[in-house]
Amino acid sequence: MSHAHSPGSPRCKELFARLSEYLDGELDEALCSEAETHLEDCPPCRDFLESLRRTVGLLDRLPEERVPEEIRREVRESLERLRRQRGA
Repeated sequence: MSHAHSPGSPRCKELFARLSEYLDGELDEALCSEAETHLEDCPPCRDFLESLRRTVGLLDRLPEERVPEEIRREVRESLERLRRQRGA
């Protein structure tokens, strides 16, 4: 049975917010079932899910690169400055 909704509806937006969790198998059974029911009835959400799957697949093929030590040091120092400012 088809549900009446349009792309961009609150149901679609809720699903979009949880698609990464859905793909990673992190949704509880009830939410996963709800997402699958929605996907059956919503071609735009199915298309978006497939696009996300392809994107994740492409990103998984990229070689991992280590962040240069200089940048890592600058980030650590910036975070430490922020912690001190918030603690003051």
